[in-house]
Amino acid sequence: MHIASLKNKAPFFLLSLIPVWVILYVSLSSISDFFVNSILRLETGKHLTETIRFFLFEVPKVFLLLILIIFLVGIVRTYFSAEKTKKALEGKSLFTGNILAALLGVVTPFCSCSAIPLFLGFVEAGIPLGVTFSFLIAAPMVNEVALVLLLGLFGWKVTIIYVSTGLLIAIFSGWVLSKLKLEKYVADWVYQIKTNNNQEIADKKLSLSDRIDKGYDSVKEIVGKIWIYIIIGIAIGAGAHGYVPENFLGNLLGNGNWYGVPLAILIGIPMYSNAAGIIPIVSVLIEKGVSLGTALAFMMSVIALSLPEIIILKKVLKWPLILSFVGIVGLGIVLVGFLFNFLM
Repeated sequence: MHIASLKNKAPFFLLSLIPVWVILYVSLSSISDFFVNSILRLETGKHLTETIRFFLFEVPKVFLLLILIIFLVGIVRTYFSAEKTKKALEGKSLFTGNILAALLGVVTPFCSCSAIPLFLGFVEAGIPLGVTFSFLIAAPMVNEVALVLLLGLFGWKVTIIYVSTGLLIAIFSGWVLSKLKLEKYVADWVYQIKTNNNQEIADKKLSLSDRIDKGYDSVKEIVGKIWIYIIIGIAIGAGAHGYVPENFLGNLLGNGNWYGVPLAILIGIPMYSNAAGIIPIVSVLIEKGVSLGTALAFMMSVIALSLPEIIILKKVLKWPLILSFVGIVGLGIVLVGFLFNFLM
């Protein structure tokens, strides 16, 4: 009874924390300024001072946003599962399947690290390769971590641009891959896996308290995995904010250089980071004069086409399919970069 009573009170306890969250969030600038100016007594305008000020402001800001959004998305995710996702994609027409798969990639708890089991599960369910790729492109590139960081660092306009173009790349890349009929380049052993179609996984009915527990678990799991990337990413961004000359990156990757977008993608592919690690760096790139399209292209290449992910996919795909995947997605990112450099 005691445990049940505590679980029933959990929603009210969490509601009581909302004012605390709001007060902390709106006070971050004042708190960071007080710490830098009054506690550390650093001289305003110096490189080190502004680096530390940036770091002390951005780290708690990002974590507050992440905790709130991941908690809410964690609750939403209790209504989804890998099995439900596969069933939702089965039997859909090609282009409809690509759209649905990309949208599901936004709200389901999968990242590029889950590429192999997801790929196998989708193949077993008879889902077309192109639809599978739409899901795998969207899941790591457009997720709640990316949304939170983009919204917090860039505002809603850039967030909408990134989400819409990310989804378009996922949808059309998957559709093109479907049209190329590349199924023969899936590793032979994948099709030899026997699927037990009779196995039914009953959906467990969860109470509101159970779903809140799942949201809390999501915060612990996701933040526990990415906190170091966030701190490293913000630290790099803070260093660039304080020390990199204003025009250096703008001259190298600015709007006036035709090679800015391709160069940004080539730099991004060998890197390995998730959205938590790369978005704070992209924020500083834009601040230093790198055009929006080039910065978005760099970010997308790091998240969607990282070398470690390609190495993982090699376990289930043959090189012609991998190269087609990289080429088509890369071309989509290049077009997005040039388009937004032209428009903005």
